[in-house]
Amino acid sequence: MTGPVSHVVVVDDEADARAMVGDYLRMHGFEVSLCDGGRALRRRLDEVTPDLIVLDLNMPEEDGLSIVRDLKGRSSVPIIMLTATASPIDRVVGLELGADDYLPKPCELRELVARIRSVLRRAAQARTAPPEPPRPASGLRFGRVTVDTETLRLRDETGSEQILTRSECALLKAFLDNPRRVLTRERLLDLADARDPEAFDRAIDVRINRIRKKVEPDPAHPRFIRTVRGLGYVFRPDGD
Repeated sequence: MTGPVSHVVVVDDEADARAMVGDYLRMHGFEVSLCDGGRALRRRLDEVTPDLIVLDLNMPEEDGLSIVRDLKGRSSVPIIMLTATASPIDRVVGLELGADDYLPKPCELRELVARIRSVLRRAAQARTAPPEPPRPASGLRFGRVTVDTETLRLRDETGSEQILTRSECALLKAFLDNPRRVLTRERLLDLADARDPEAFDRAIDVRINRIRKKVEPDPAHPRFIRTVRGLGYVFRPDGD
């Protein structure tokens, strides 16, 4: 007995590439919608809620990163980015905005199908995972801030709040769960589920710098999240 067919929306301004990907996905059992840009995608999303979006980042009508930002601000539909640029910057920014994976373009279609199935499995596991035990109302505290990993907020002693991105919260939680342990960038990549193996150095370092600006009294001389030269980072909850 087979399960429900997954619906994938393919967004690409190149008609031949769009049709080729669509035909290949249909051949592998997916329901497919084809869109030539951001406007067509939004019209389609008004009609259906797909299981996943394959999005070309390099389109003349609207930049793919702005589409990722808009979609992730109002939807939890997984996104796989396709990018023809060799630079890791677009990939890092896209992942920081909430995209779930990426592939270089032109892509190997068998790998695209494997990535789609992997992302769909992770999304299904996230939906069916048992809820974590509730945390105390005070959240997790260190220094002058309290971290609420459920609402993605930081609160200081005055009651002021700052919003954490999903990726910042995942990385901060990795530190909170492993106090006083030196964590390599590779280990942080695993713990924070930051799926960008080619650009993880930049992705992790940029994210840590942003977190330091939110939690450290003096980000230029961090007390809590410290660099261990040649190894990685260590979280000192007491700031000693």
